[in-house]
Amino acid sequence: MADLNPDPDVVVALDAAFPRHLRAEVQGALGVLPPAKYPPAWPFHVLVAGEPVAIPYRVYPDEPSPDAQAALSPIQRAIVDCLYTRHHDGRVRQNHLERVVGLTEPWVAPFVVQLIGEYVDEILLAIQRDLAPPLTTPDSSAGRVYGRFAAENPAFLAITGQRVASYWSCYYRQRYPALTDYPGHALIAALRIAARRCSTAVNGVSPRSG
Repeated sequence: MADLNPDPDVVVALDAAFPRHLRAEVQGALGVLPPAKYPPAWPFHVLVAGEPVAIPYRVYPDEPSPDAQAALSPIQRAIVDCLYTRHHDGRVRQNHLERVVGLTEPWVAPFVVQLIGEYVDEILLAIQRDLAPPLTTPDSSAGRVYGRFAAENPAFLAITGQRVASYWSCYYRQRYPALTDYPGHALIAALRIAARRCSTAVNGVSPRSG
């Protein structure tokens, strides 16, 4: 059987996409990734519970075999799924997104939010279906996790919102005549509300006051 471990530079790049406490799980997850023709590309930098991570914009390995994925722990499978939400094939991104969008681990949030600022409508609809209800429910686990992520990454959320508006203007005006009808816009609005709830909770201020 061929050695599937990525080369050391790839390991370093992908390990940087997750908080340090996951290092052992990340190493196990990376062991099932087939070699890629190209290295991970164009990392974006965000905070996850106060810790900086660098997530690749695109990754290029083929998907691991079902047997290889089945041998992983649940956390390792989620790590693999998160990485493949950055895959160059949109169908692969959607397939792996749908496995993690319902999770409330803080390190999953940036992978999901990044997809809100991309152009595949089917992916946006999948996120809206599974994430919008808990985002708009006060005190939900997802609302707290995504609210904290949005609150501690205001520049990233702003850029993502700008991309949403640009993709709507370029590709989706006919399908969604108003920007407010576009799923990406609705998700950004829900994230901003969740961020405000998180900020007021941290500061000990009721959302109804002031």
